[in-house]
Amino acid sequence: MDFSSLSIFVITCLAINLIPGPDVIYIVTNTMKGRVQDGLKAAMGLGVGYVFHTAAACLGLSAIILSSALLFTVIKFFGAAYLCYLGIKCLMSMYLGQSNIGAKSKQEYKGNVFVQGIVVSVLNPKVALFFLSFLPQFIDQNSENVTWSLLIYGLTFCCLATLCNLVYAVAGGWVFSKAKSTRYTRILEGVSGVMLIGLAGKITLDGR
Repeated sequence: MDFSSLSIFVITCLAINLIPGPDVIYIVTNTMKGRVQDGLKAAMGLGVGYVFHTAAACLGLSAIILSSALLFTVIKFFGAAYLCYLGIKCLMSMYLGQSNIGAKSKQEYKGNVFVQGIVVSVLNPKVALFFLSFLPQFIDQNSENVTWSLLIYGLTFCCLATLCNLVYAVAGGWVFSKAKSTRYTRILEGVSGVMLIGLAGKITLDGR
């Protein structure tokens, strides 16, 4: 692991986690009810779920690397293709103007918000797929301690994701109540889409 790779990872994480997706909708919904505390609890619950996915990804990917370098390379390329798909999806959403989170924030959530956030994150197959696609792109299978690298990257992602979610919990209700919220989300999706496609292209061309 080098500083350059970690810097690219951090920037990419921030760009991805700022995209208003299902997790943000869940957080903002609780905040827009007038309870910022519920939004913060939802963000922390989701963060615990991310740690679960990080642990699962580290164990699974480490086992794969130890058993077959070829299989890990195949997973990296499939992961790059999936990241490219997510990037194209972001750009299409930006182009079509389908980023308005406000209309989707009317659904009701009841019960323990923190526990519900954990369940929402842990049981979301898209989160698991994303972790398995995203983390390998920054791992060198020839590294002396692949598991340690996976863990560092995974926990870094969890911290940055939770930080972004906490920001949404505090300011989300105010941001998405504004008329310019659609423009805001479209810009974020455009930037994130370009970065995801760029990352996928870099991995494919490097063949590392």
